[in-house]
Amino acid sequence: MEQPLYTSLLENKMALKALFGASIDFYTKDITLLGHPCCICMFEGLSSIERLWIMMLDILSKPEVRPETPEELYDYILNQTAIPLETRSVVCVEDARAQLTAGTSIILIDGVAKGLVLSTQSMQYRSVQEPSGEGNLRGSHEGFTEPLRVNISLVRRLIRTDELMVETMTAGERTQTEIALLYDPKLVPGPILTAVKRRLESAKLPFVFDTGYLASFVQKSRFSFFQSVGYTERPDTACAKICEGKIVILANGSPFAMIVPYFFTENFQSMDDYAEKAYFATFIRILKYTSFLIAVMLPGVFVSIANFTPELFPPELLYKIASAELATPLPLFLEALFVNFLLEVVREAGLRLPKPIGHSVSLVAALIVGDAAVSAGLIGTPVIIVTALTTICTFVVPSLYEPITLLRMLFILAGGLTGPLGIVALLFAMLLSMCGMNAFGIPYTSPLAPGGRGFLRDGIARRSWRTLAKDDFSIEKLPGSGEGAGA
Repeated sequence: MEQPLYTSLLENKMALKALFGASIDFYTKDITLLGHPCCICMFEGLSSIERLWIMMLDILSKPEVRPETPEELYDYILNQTAIPLETRSVVCVEDARAQLTAGTSIILIDGVAKGLVLSTQSMQYRSVQEPSGEGNLRGSHEGFTEPLRVNISLVRRLIRTDELMVETMTAGERTQTEIALLYDPKLVPGPILTAVKRRLESAKLPFVFDTGYLASFVQKSRFSFFQSVGYTERPDTACAKICEGKIVILANGSPFAMIVPYFFTENFQSMDDYAEKAYFATFIRILKYTSFLIAVMLPGVFVSIANFTPELFPPELLYKIASAELATPLPLFLEALFVNFLLEVVREAGLRLPKPIGHSVSLVAALIVGDAAVSAGLIGTPVIIVTALTTICTFVVPSLYEPITLLRMLFILAGGLTGPLGIVALLFAMLLSMCGMNAFGIPYTSPLAPGGRGFLRDGIARRSWRTLAKDDFSIEKLPGSGEGAGA
């Protein structure tokens, strides 16, 4: 139960000090405003003391004003001064906590059971910069940053209509992280919006520092290598998804926006596709789909053919593979697993190390794996070449890096232990898993399966803007849209 504020200034101060304890950054100052005792409360570093006292000068610079009662002083500050105040006053201790931790300041007046909230936010944050993980040749180079209000403003600046709706809620019992839902109420299907809100409200987490913490609550709990939610660092991408009838979820402190629902084909699309010629965008998408299949299946297929059906290799290539493998101590599929595992270790080490020395990891890995290991006969050259090719293809679709990596390991095991039968069985299981997924009642593989007009309109192929502009895309036009969203 929320504890209301008292009319006594001393009791209100004691309640706040009991709430925040002996925190050294919690600042309180007893002052007298126009003859009435008051107290100013704020957190140093979140609020600006300089801005606060400039606002106070507006009140103190009018000595002819003399409110006779505390209520008159409260009304005078709220309605007759030029200082910027929040629209809502503080009426309970929980309100005070929420406002103070958001960077505002509170004026408590002795004799009034409410507090005035001053807009004195002065939090330090990273400026808006180019996103590190979503490079585009054309279009905006702005990326989301950490403060939620800044990210909302970046979206609002691009969608300047009254159709953009922003709703906020909190998540995380210990952090009380503010999250925001951005959507177009005219485009998003009602069942999907209701389901997303219900799942977010039911998410019981001790803390939330990124939108990824909420992913398992937003999507269905059934295990799959693929996700029906996506992420972006780009405001223009988020705006494009909102205009398609999707929901964008932002969390305070995270530069990654979550997109709900998200489909398999969207991993192969980018904003550059819509700024280039249609034929070239189609070519790039086919290239990405091909790279995905190579990154997932090539090592497993290579191991399977080499172990079970070597006659499929040309004789010249077969002799080279055989001679290389005779000089190595490990079986071919264990060798492929080891090299892929080693590359993941190198990637993780380079990612976590400080940037000034991160490049040294790649140098050491190149010397050990690329030269010394091959020269010593520990690893065969064909396996190195196949692994390098699959790694390059993996980087073509960075949003699918995690499922590609694990599926590649499974295909190597299947190809090395059971041969072509295992490869076909695993591929069939992967396709069944993808086709069996749904994103809030909509097939995850739409518009590829089940097929529709979108398959050739803006699926693998992309039509020109003359065609796309005639019929705007919306998820309501996909098969099954809105059905079973509450499941």
